[in-house]
This record gives sequence, structure tokens and C-alpha cells, in this order.
Amino acid sequence: MSAAPNESATVSALTPANDPAFENVWDELVWRGLIHVSTDEHALREMLGGEPITYYCGFDPTAPSLHLGNLVQLLTMRRLQLAGHRPLGLVGGSTGLVGDPRPTAERTLNTRETVGEWVGSLRAQVERFLSFDGANPARIVNNLDWTAPLSAIDFLREVGKYYRVGTMIKKDAVSARLNSDAGISYTEFSYQVLQGLDYLELYRQYDCRLQTGGSDQWGNLTSGTDLIHRAEGVSVHALGTPLITNSDGTKFGKSEGNAIWLDPEMCSPYRMYQFWLNTLDADVCSRLKVFTFLSKAEIEEYEHLVETEPYRRAAQKRLAYEVCVTVHGKAATDAVVAASDALFGKGDLTTLDAATLRSALDELPNLVAAPGVTVLQALVETGLVSSLSEARRAIAQGGVSVDGVRVDDENAAIDGALPGGVSVLRRGKKTLAGIFIES
Repeated sequence: MSAAPNESATVSALTPANDPAFENVWDELVWRGLIHVSTDEHALREMLGGEPITYYCGFDPTAPSLHLGNLVQLLTMRRLQLAGHRPLGLVGGSTGLVGDPRPTAERTLNTRETVGEWVGSLRAQVERFLSFDGANPARIVNNLDWTAPLSAIDFLREVGKYYRVGTMIKKDAVSARLNSDAGISYTEFSYQVLQGLDYLELYRQYDCRLQTGGSDQWGNLTSGTDLIHRAEGVSVHALGTPLITNSDGTKFGKSEGNAIWLDPEMCSPYRMYQFWLNTLDADVCSRLKVFTFLSKAEIEEYEHLVETEPYRRAAQKRLAYEVCVTVHGKAATDAVVAASDALFGKGDLTTLDAATLRSALDELPNLVAAPGVTVLQALVETGLVSSLSEARRAIAQGGVSVDGVRVDDENAAIDGALPGGVSVLRRGKKTLAGIFIES
């Protein structure tokens, strides 16, 4: 089995040319479980196995960062680029001002200034997952560039004339809202027309022949294929990836109710690493297929290990490592792995990077305390024990340590001796808390 990759920075530096197990990237996408719905699959397979085509995927700035659902699309784009095709990464400066319909209620419209700021943030994230060199370099586009100059009259005459309201209201997202108490505004109802216009514009400018997206966006994806067929008399394609769900029925992409964002300021590399490390055995190999560039042969080896030696959690460790390197780079990931190992007794806490250690302790029960806080106080205030008497028993039984050193004195002071002015309080083998000493 191959070792973890040594390169850092971006997906373009990490990914191999392509998997020799597949002659056509379509076959690889099918094997990885990335095709939920598509236009004519036979025509798509033939097209993707032929001369390079231009394809696109859009990302709306409805938040300051992309998340794991978007990561599925970014990696799918990269797979197609590795097969020789030309990617267009679209950041929705105009569609982000409107927002696609949610199933239950209207979106809150963000200010132009906020959307503009988020466009810049998302653009920088999308760029990290694509290559801008070689024979098929990526290009980033913003749909505000062609939407802003278009007057309302021109929009209705040149684009709106191709749409039939009866067809529009049958789209899943629109239908759900029409049948809800909230209803749907004309603003969100028109979103599918704006997305259709994007595909038409990219077809005209770049001969774009394929749009990818989540299967929940299928109505919006086919809005573009239908518009191009009516306006240009040409058949183009769309591909919808499945919504990722956990085998136990819980929603994928969240940890303790919080989204796993790609921005390290919104979700630390440590938290992301732990999220993937906690993947269930029933899910881990399908996650390796979708979220890593490991070959078919490598993943089949991990499938065998999950069956025969699940206690090693080798697949989970490789998954967590690969995804974190892809999103945050090798240096940050190696620091996270070192912190994780040290916190659970397999490394030296004193050698850890201060920022990584603090972010790791943020994910644990923790306490901000003045210098001199006692072990007894800290045990109770962090919730590692429920009472002072329980804390005294734990100390007397030799089950409490600070920064890896066993504590015998209940009045011993915690001084934040680790990098960054923190300490690690441990009860037993696996119950930890972080102590942040005020400077």
C-alpha cells in the first residue's frame, strides 16, 4: 500500500494523472458513486472519452466559505481536469444576490457588499482545487459580469421568452415551496432562469458542454440544458452527483450540529481531521472513493482491512489525512496529526505547534483560568468530574495528570506550561480537557 503523499499546497500538486484501472473518466465517476442523475449517459461517456471539452460548476456566495458538500463538486471538477478536460469555476456574484430556493422558506438577502466580499473568498477557495497550468488550464468566471449589464426588459425578451411557467413550477425546489406555507417569491422563482442564462453564456463564450452539480440542483442544471437547446438548437449535458448521507441515517457534513467549512478560520484543521477520523466503518470506503484520489486498487485494500482488522481504523486514518492535506496542506495536517497523537499519549506535548494545540483544545471541554488554578478546581470546572469529592478520589487513585505528568497533590497549580500558555488535564486514559491560562 502506498505511503501518505509528501506534496503540499493544493489538489493539483497532490493528485496523480489518472487511475490506470479506468480507460474513461466516466467509468471512474460511476465506480466512485458520483453519478446520481445525468443527461444521456451514453453520449456523456463518449464525449468524456473523446477530445477535451469545457465544463463548469457554479458556487454561490451564500456564506463566507464553502463546505463539505461543495468539496464533492470541487473534487469532481478536478477529476475531470485530470482526464484532460477544461474547467470553468463559476462564482455566482449575481445568483448569490438572489439565492436558490430552499425547501422551507425564503433566504435572507445579503447586501451587495457582503456578497462581493464572499465572492472573493469563494474564488480563492475554488482556485486552490484546480490547476491553471498545462494544456487544459482552469478559468474562474463571475456571472455578475454578464448579468449586471442586462436590463430587465432585455432579460425578459432575450431569455424569459424561452421559459414556460408550467415547466418551471414542476421543478422540485419550486414545487416544494409552492406547497409550503411560506410560498415562493418571484425573486427565488426566477433563480432557475438566471442559472440557465449562465450555462447559455458559457456555451457561447467558451463552447461549454457540461455542467456538474449536486442532484438537489437538477432542476437548475436542466434549466441550462433546456435553454441552450431552445436558443441555440444544440444538445449539451448535465451531471448530478448524489447527496452524501451516512449509513446510519444521520446528515453528512456536520459535527455536533455545526457545518464542516473549508475555511480554517471557521473550522480548524484539527476539527476537520477528527470529523473524518470518526467516520463509521460502514461509510469509510465510500468516503475514500468520493473524497480522495486514491486508486481503485488502494481503496480495495482498505476495504479488506476494514473487514479483517477494523480495530486498526487504517481506512479512517488515511481518509482523515488525505482530505486534510487536500483542504489545508501537508504542513497543517502533519501538525494536526502530531497534536492528535500527543493528546492521546503517543507523542510529546511540549513539541507541538502552539496554534494547532490551542485549536485542538478548543474542541475539548476547556476552561479559561487565572494562573495558579488548582487541579481540584479545574477537574470540577471543566466537567471531568461532577464534584470535589469525586475529584479527590480520582487524584488519590492516580488517575489524573497535567501535561502528561501524574498529579498527586490536589492543590497543585496548573501553570499553562505547554506552547501557547495552555495545559492538558487528563482523567483516566481518554478523558481530556484544555486549560487556557490567562496571561
